[in-house]
Amino acid sequence: MLTIMHSESSLGWGGQENRTLHECLGLKRLGARVIVLCKPDSVLRQRAAQSGIEVIVHPMRSNRDISAIRRAIGIIRDERVDVVSTHSGVDSLICAIAGRFSSVKPVIVRTRHLALPITSRLTYSMLPHMVVTVSESVRAHLVVEKGIPAHRVVSIPTGVDLKMFDPDAAPDTLRRELGLDKDKLIVGTVAILRRKKGHHVLLDAIPEVLREVPGAVFVFAGDGPQRGNIEDRIKALGLTQSVRLLGLRTDVPAILKGLDLFVLPTLQEALGTSILEASAMRKAVVATRVGGVPEAVADGVTGVLVPPEDASALAAAMTRLFKDPGLRTAMGERGREMVEREYSTDRMAERMFELYTALARKRKR
Repeated sequence: MLTIMHSESSLGWGGQENRTLHECLGLKRLGARVIVLCKPDSVLRQRAAQSGIEVIVHPMRSNRDISAIRRAIGIIRDERVDVVSTHSGVDSLICAIAGRFSSVKPVIVRTRHLALPITSRLTYSMLPHMVVTVSESVRAHLVVEKGIPAHRVVSIPTGVDLKMFDPDAAPDTLRRELGLDKDKLIVGTVAILRRKKGHHVLLDAIPEVLREVPGAVFVFAGDGPQRGNIEDRIKALGLTQSVRLLGLRTDVPAILKGLDLFVLPTLQEALGTSILEASAMRKAVVATRVGGVPEAVADGVTGVLVPPEDASALAAAMTRLFKDPGLRTAMGERGREMVEREYSTDRMAERMFELYTALARKRKR
């Protein structure tokens, strides 16, 4: 049996931690033994344990935490770990060093989840045997701009849980919650309220859309540091009746089910998991041509791509799809097909399992 130890030193919960948990669950279904090493007060610890994944905790106070390195060496030795899969900066250094010093000599794999500049080239170039990226865009950045050898970097996209994001099973409650008639057109976005997600661009585009599609309603699901600025901008533009801030939500499939159109005018994105979730819910998508987004949106097929920071282009794309319900429906259907074919969590786990198995066999030889 293949034994894989995932390490994660982050405390919070986001796309990175969600992917890690889904990967662990998928690997376990495929017959691997999975262990998660994380901090005692992390959200991942709680959710992994609740999901039946073996969890071992350590504070991992910094990437120079000698006790953490010793603990990781002990886990690798005692549990006969075949693969060490690391995710954040602190745990990637700790566990890669532990793997290199361990007598068991496991394969070390580093996953890069973000589109941001890397802070430690060491944990990508020298310590791991393989680097996994969540998109071809991130892979190209590491290979072309950072000089990581191409044969040691592979792209395995993040997957969507098709059982959770099932348009035939999710409750259709959004219109009732908002007190809207069934003929109201609703466009929505699901993203943390940070400037890089482009909410300010969407707000600037809304007045143009309303001139062509009066009565359209826009919903923002999520919370974050830009909430105050967004509220002020809504008031300044006179959009208090047209824009609804839903806050942080745990019922994202239900939110997506109620939309006529999904929009993400992001300025920076490794892949765009929320886009894939919307596509899984059969929603046409309007998004920006940045980072890995063109991998998540087939332009003209599952949605429309526009330049970043271009409110007029964004408004034109939304207006076009608002006025063409047949095109919206066709794009949504093709989006669901694309996600089922290429971007499910099962497919992601299968590809990771194949990679880990091949690397472990090569290492043993």
